[in-house]
Amino acid sequence: MMKNELAFSLSRRRGLQALLLCSVSPTLFAKPGVPRAVSLFQGATDSLAALGVTPCGIVESWAEKPVYRYLRSQLSGVPQLGLETQPALEKIALLQPDIIFASRFRHQDVAPLMAKIAPVTLLDDVFEFKKTLTVVAQKLALTNTAAQLLQRWDARIAALRSLMQQRFAGQPAPQVSVIEVRPDHIRSYVANSFPGSVMSEVGFAWNAQALQAHSASLRFSSMENIPLLDADLFFILLRANSPAIMRQYHTLTAHPLWQQLRAVKTRQLWEVDSVPWSLSGGILGANQMLSDVEQALNRGRV
Repeated sequence: MMKNELAFSLSRRRGLQALLLCSVSPTLFAKPGVPRAVSLFQGATDSLAALGVTPCGIVESWAEKPVYRYLRSQLSGVPQLGLETQPALEKIALLQPDIIFASRFRHQDVAPLMAKIAPVTLLDDVFEFKKTLTVVAQKLALTNTAAQLLQRWDARIAALRSLMQQRFAGQPAPQVSVIEVRPDHIRSYVANSFPGSVMSEVGFAWNAQALQAHSASLRFSSMENIPLLDADLFFILLRANSPAIMRQYHTLTAHPLWQQLRAVKTRQLWEVDSVPWSLSGGILGANQMLSDVEQALNRGRV
C-alpha cells in the first residue's frame, strides 16, 4: 500500500484543522457514561458490538454494504465514515469521539492527525480477534465483559473438541480445507489465517500444502491446482447474491479433478457464509464459525 494512499490534500487538512478548533456538538448517538468510540476496521466494529457498545462511527463493510447483515440489528443508524482504506477524518472530527480504534497497517500514516481528534489505538493484526477484543475492552474499561465472552468461547471450543474426540476416537484428527470461491480464483485459508486459527483451535489438522504456506491463504487461478485442496472435510465460503461467484463455484464443482477429492467422494462438504468466516475479524463472526462446525459435526456427515 502506498504511503500516500490515505494522505489528504492541503485544503482537506486545513478544513479538518478548522473543525478541530471549533466547538462541534456531538451526535445524537451519545449516551451518558459510555465512551464515544470510532471503529476504523471490521474486527473492532465486531468487538464493540460483542461488548454491547454502539460505536459513534464506523467504516463501511467490505461486503453487504454498508454494514454486515449479522451486525445490522446492533449497528443500524450508526454514522458511516467512508472506506476502511480511506476514512473521512472530517466526519470523525464532527463526531467528537473519546477514542479511535484503527489498524496499524492501514492507518499508521494518518494516526498523528487522528490523534488531534481523540486518542488512537492501533491494532497490529486485524484478524487476531481475541487480541482485538481484549484491547478494545481494556480501553473502554470493559475487561470483565471481555473475560466472560472469552470464557464462553473456551467452553464452546472444549465442547467441540470433545465432540471431535467422540466422533474420531482412535483416528487421526481429520484434515480440513477452508475454501473461498472468488469470481476469478479459488482461495484456500490456512492455519495462520482468521478462519484457520479457529479450525486449529477446534482440533482440525491441515494437509501438507497448508502446513507449508507462509501466508494466510493460498490462491489458485487454475483448476489444475484443485488437488492441492484435498482434505477430509471442506468448508466452502460463498457470498450471497453473487452470480459471478456462483458461476465460478459451478465450474469448480463440475471439474473432473474436483470429483477425485476425499471430501467430495464422502460428501463432507459444508457451504457457509463467507462474511463471518473471512471478513468479520471479530469474536461474533468467529462464534458463527463454531456454530457452522457444530452443525457439521452433529449432523453426522463428518
